[in-house]
Amino acid sequence: MNRTFATSLALAALIGTSAFAETFEVQMLNKGSDGERMVFEPAFIQAAPGDTVKFVAADRGHNAEVNKGMLPEGAEAFSGKINEEFEVTLDAEGVYGVICKPHYAMGMVMTIAVGDVDAPADFFEGRVPPKAKQRFEAQLGQL
Repeated sequence: MNRTFATSLALAALIGTSAFAETFEVQMLNKGSDGERMVFEPAFIQAAPGDTVKFVAADRGHNAEVNKGMLPEGAEAFSGKINEEFEVTLDAEGVYGVICKPHYAMGMVMTIAVGDVDAPADFFEGRVPPKAKQRFEAQLGQL
């Protein structure tokens, strides 16, 4: 019996936290449930390291990619193709700014916070279209 318990413990250790990781589904939409146009829904996610985000092309013409300069140090950038569903597992703690490249100027952005983090001071370095900045600021207010 001790051998079985030890084997189970070893197996649990090998599986690690990935067994408890969560998958968030994000819809890429022309119109959100609140009537806003060109949105990710949800627009803000509070995740834990190892969680996965699945981007679903619910409406055509959208993609999801991390905006240059809006990702935690040491994190890998990601970019999905237009009209394609894809998943990304986020291991690095920090704040990720995600955009739909074709609709960035229209404010199609979302924020993913991984871990217990604050808004980075340099999040808005570089050019950010006014509508995108407004939505990012609202999302960062949820931290």
